[in-house]
Amino acid sequence: MSEDSRRSVVVERTGTGRFVATNARGGTIRLGTASDDGRNTDFTPVELLLAAIGGCTAADADVATGRHADPAEFSVSVTGDKVSDELGNRMTGLTVTFSVAFPDGEGAERARAILPRAIRTSHDRLCTVSRTVEIGTPVAVTLEDA
Repeated sequence: MSEDSRRSVVVERTGTGRFVATNARGGTIRLGTASDDGRNTDFTPVELLLAAIGGCTAADADVATGRHADPAEFSVSVTGDKVSDELGNRMTGLTVTFSVAFPDGEGAERARAILPRAIRTSHDRLCTVSRTVEIGTPVAVTLEDA
């Protein structure tokens, strides 16, 4: 593996059930555990997983269609069911649903025509996130000496 292939984030605790993830470029996102009172609106780790799946394919589709026309509407919904069984906690039934509309104009017909192929290509080959989930990559967990 080369340094160009390495991706990383650091997750630091900021309070009880609250964390901030920082990427190598200095970007941050808050995450935490859901609260019953609704006051903690931070994304949960599962919600971040769903966002990553949707965002990855959305970005691929946007690049492919954006060469031809800017969409009037572009949203992606990602849903799934959290289950706990003999295999442990996990998500099942993951579904990514696109809602995209292009205005009339130059390039819009071409963008509409290539959108299904762009989504399929992202899912089948390009999106690192959904490809990793579907293939099932092992995760190594270690504890450094304090």
